[in-house]
Amino acid sequence: MTENTSPKPTHGRDSVDAAAIARYIAKAYPDADVLTAGNGTYFSCDAEKHWPNFATLVTSDEFDGETDEKGTWVPRSFSDLSRPGVYRLNIGLSKATYESLVGAMTDADYTAFDRVLPHPVYATQHWVCILNPSAATFDAVVKPLLDEAHERISRGYRKVTADRARE
Repeated sequence: MTENTSPKPTHGRDSVDAAAIARYIAKAYPDADVLTAGNGTYFSCDAEKHWPNFATLVTSDEFDGETDEKGTWVPRSFSDLSRPGVYRLNIGLSKATYESLVGAMTDADYTAFDRVLPHPVYATQHWVCILNPSAATFDAVVKPLLDEAHERISRGYRKVTADRARE
């Protein structure tokens, strides 16, 4: 198991407010398309398709689940986001960053605050998640991850739009 270097859990006491994270992302990445739907806020660089996302911020478990042995989607509450004030920030990373950060992690506690963990559903696509990050973790750990995630999606979007312009 890999040692997680995030600061100690805060159980939300000094966590950054979810709305403040959304504002930070919108300001830090002016090309970000921000779409709020249901209990989620989705950050992409494509204002038409709103996809792919580089980060999402969710306040309910409505999209969590897994496929059973018959291929049926089974809803599941991995992070227990029904707790008051609890949210999960999800970030899509490069394979290398994902592997170095959480690749060897097993038996993640998806209800733990202020810990970068493999995403409970999209880990195989190199997504990580964190519940209610503290200000220290947000500044030291999350912001650089958001930078990488945004740059990956932004670079891809710029390439696609340049290719379309040449057609």
